Amino acid sequence: MTTTTTIEVPQLFEPSPHLSDAVNHNIVQSEIEGGVHLRDILPGTVLEVETENRAYTIRYQGLGQALISGHPVFCPEPVLVTIHGSTWGGSMIKTGFIGRGMRLEFGHPTYLPITTSVIRDVRAAA
Repeated sequence: MTTTTTIEVPQLFEPSPHLSDAVNHNIVQSEIEGGVHLRDILPGTVLEVETENRAYTIRYQGLGQALISGHPVFCPEPVLVTIHGSTWGGSMIKTGFIGRGMRLEFGHPTYLPITTSVIRDVRAAA
């Protein structure tokens, strides 16, 4: 009798010879630090994102849209935004990803775009 066990292995980034060592390092580091890929969560999922300066609540709506609150000027009450992804503080963005050690970037209907301080933690709301 033969038994087969299947283990799902996450698809990890393979460094590209077309990117600088610094960029490859940042991408790998983002996988080590962890975070949330929007493609992996369902609409209605609520995330708590703690940055160096603020604590945000994000209610994912699907298709990159979310209700976000937690900033006294930009989103004191939930406002519908488009989550672009996370950056390392420059122009390169990891789309559809909210990553520890990175900065969240989102499109706001009035203040386009907004980039947060560095994300310390991201987790599902209890």
